[in-house]
Amino acid sequence: MSIATKTGDAGETSLMYGRRVPKSDPRVDAYGCVDELNAALGLVRVTANDPFIADHVLAIQKELITVMGELATAPEDLPRYTKDGYGLTTASMVDGLTAVVDDLEKNKLVNFKGWAIPGSTMVSAALDIARTTCRRAERRVADLGASGSQVNPEILRYLNRLSDLCWLLGRYVEKLQQPEA
Repeated sequence: MSIATKTGDAGETSLMYGRRVPKSDPRVDAYGCVDELNAALGLVRVTANDPFIADHVLAIQKELITVMGELATAPEDLPRYTKDGYGLTTASMVDGLTAVVDDLEKNKLVNFKGWAIPGSTMVSAALDIARTTCRRAERRVADLGASGSQVNPEILRYLNRLSDLCWLLGRYVEKLQQPEA
């Protein structure tokens, strides 16, 4: 089967389990933004030469597949989705991100000290792109919920924590690249 199915040529797409919706549907916008975030993190991973960053980013990218799958499923199809063995975004996923944030703040001594100007290094710039893309995804998921659609609150928590983590990782990279005084 070709990737060019042509079924979207008229401006519609399919959610999981075949429900057709306009490509402008808030659900499509939400999981599309998470897809963009995953791609931005791919750039981070391929440019990072630090295993701490690359390994954490790869784990996050795998979790974002879970987030996208859940968002790409209509609420009425979620029971079938989980019955088919697909996972949902969980508090433990959020806790995992929080643990990395805590590690960066406590053990790597990276702390929030106000705004940062993106572009100090290639990797920190990529992390700042991922962070801003994550914030957009978070807004789109919030919009989806505000439109009356059921949204797992753990998705919002996950994206909120992930944007914080991207910011801290960017500052961590910059700290590693600073010459010792």
